Amino acid sequence: MDPTTLLASALGGEIVSLIQQSGLVAKLVLVILMVFSVASWTIIVSKWGLFRRARVQSARFVRAFRKTNRLNEIAAVSEQFKPSPLVPVFEGAVEELRKQGGNVRTTLLQRALQVSASEELTRLEDRLPWLATTGAITPFIGLFGTVWGIIDAFHGLGTAGAATLRAVAPGISEALITTAAGLFAAIPAVIAYNYFSQEIKQFGARMDDFSLELLNVIERGSEQR
Repeated sequence: MDPTTLLASALGGEIVSLIQQSGLVAKLVLVILMVFSVASWTIIVSKWGLFRRARVQSARFVRAFRKTNRLNEIAAVSEQFKPSPLVPVFEGAVEELRKQGGNVRTTLLQRALQVSASEELTRLEDRLPWLATTGAITPFIGLFGTVWGIIDAFHGLGTAGAATLRAVAPGISEALITTAAGLFAAIPAVIAYNYFSQEIKQFGARMDDFSLELLNVIERGSEQR
């Protein structure tokens, strides 16, 4: 076994030992942080896959739309481009056109496009507040566990009457585990939240651009009748 593996194994064993020796409050804090972390990583993985598919399918949908510019042809194959957020925007416009019949009213079309785009942004933002919440509060939860552990360590030190660093160091080490766990839960959540928020802004811009392009196609088609 190489030295790196041995070091990692030793550190892992030391951390497990510190967790086992920690008090009830510290263990409860660690369980709470683990719940936050698992839930956050579940959201991160699912959102990563969703956004990746949405990017790919959006690019394909725009290419297909620009290639034909015929709404009936695009409507016939639009289902295969989901989960692109552009597809519901397009379908919202087609539904509004169907309701209007042959009399195209641009204002109503614009409202229909805005509503569809807003609904898609809401869908993309689903569960992201959990990441923001995790990034905001888990460091403080971990800090609470640390403060409680230090209080407990000094209380035990006062009871024992042995005012030495050797006596208090193990208790403080155990207490600091919760701070590390809080940061471990918070850092990935903050990074993912910022990344996904930027992705959503880009999707919003794409939907706005596509809405304008779609309106141009519809208006040109109505003028040619």
